Amino acid sequence: MSRSPRPPRVVAELGRPETAEERATRLATNSKNYRARKTINNLVYSLLATIGAVIVLVLIVPRSDTPLDREIDYATVAAQVQPGVDEPLVVPTLPSGWRANAAQWRQGGNDGVSSWFLGLLTPKNEFIGLTQAVDANPTWLAEQLEKVDPADTISIGGLDWDVYRNPAPAADRGNFESALVTEAGESSYLLIGTADDEELTVLARAVAEHITTEQNGSSE
Repeated sequence: MSRSPRPPRVVAELGRPETAEERATRLATNSKNYRARKTINNLVYSLLATIGAVIVLVLIVPRSDTPLDREIDYATVAAQVQPGVDEPLVVPTLPSGWRANAAQWRQGGNDGVSSWFLGLLTPKNEFIGLTQAVDANPTWLAEQLEKVDPADTISIGGLDWDVYRNPAPAADRGNFESALVTEAGESSYLLIGTADDEELTVLARAVAEHITTEQNGSSE
């Protein structure tokens, strides 16, 4: 039994059957739209798969709980640097709970001032930067202290130290809450950081003890 041919599709907007040309255009448009939707879907699936792979990697890769502020053996670093420096480098002996996360010799730049720097973390988890600048000039010191004038002078470990307080608002002080400065030989010693007076005094006393020991040793 033969099937009768399908009547032409009536286009509602036209109110009449579509022509062969209109039908071909409609089919081409539908095919184009289908391919576009498929491409977008593939992109979404690919993105989701990538995100899933990243999550899996994050979950399976082991992570260390070791803090980023790893401890530096500053005495060893100082021993390596010392042969190239005429001025004795300060290597303070600090109580338990203190640790260094930086130790480096900084060759003079545009200011011409070379320095030995220690980044120290205190038992109260505060920071103090200890800088021993060789042949430092007033301009260098003023820049380090943001041109703040000394507030007082005190004696620690047999040395006179100028005391500096950062007058800026707390949110703008960065790593400069307070500072202590003294001079001995050809060096200026700058202790600057966020630690309180008690911890600054501990470090200043250790620095003074080292300086005194070096001076007594060189005079014998």
